[in-house]
Amino acid sequence: MIVERFHHVAYRCKDAKATVAFYRDILGMKLLGAIAEDRVPSTKEPDPYMHIFLDAGGGSILAFFELPNSPPMGRDPNTPEWTQHIAFKVKDMATLEAARDKVLAAGLDVVGPTDHTIFKSIYFFDPSGHRLELACDTATSEQWNRMQDVAGAMVEEWAQTKKPPRHTAWLHAEEFAAT
Repeated sequence: MIVERFHHVAYRCKDAKATVAFYRDILGMKLLGAIAEDRVPSTKEPDPYMHIFLDAGGGSILAFFELPNSPPMGRDPNTPEWTQHIAFKVKDMATLEAARDKVLAAGLDVVGPTDHTIFKSIYFFDPSGHRLELACDTATSEQWNRMQDVAGAMVEEWAQTKKPPRHTAWLHAEEFAAT
């Protein structure tokens, strides 16, 4: 594989300053840098922007663009709100629970913890409407191997039927049984 890791992942934000404050105060991310130009370096198009870079841990960088001359941000109306999200790994369940309490104390709605068997997670939204997930790994190596062993067959079956293959139904059995 030629890829070493993500260099950065970039999204649009409504307000760069509010975005920095949110990720700093809620998730403890440090602002690593900012770039602002009147033109886009790659295309040379005139389009002023603020591009911010946040430390997402482990060498990962989460970046945002504020684009004041573009139409207001929206989301793809044909994609469910729960689909597109940014997932961050946290150390353990105690960290996940403390983060949930902090997010709730900030007045945000939180879904979860949700039990995915191989990890547990919570979900909430940032000020720009991006869905965020904090996840705590709970998988054994056997569970990861079990998933990997059937992944190819699942993709092939899905391609043919567009119906969920049941090879990994065990992952959410407890979560769905609780409802």
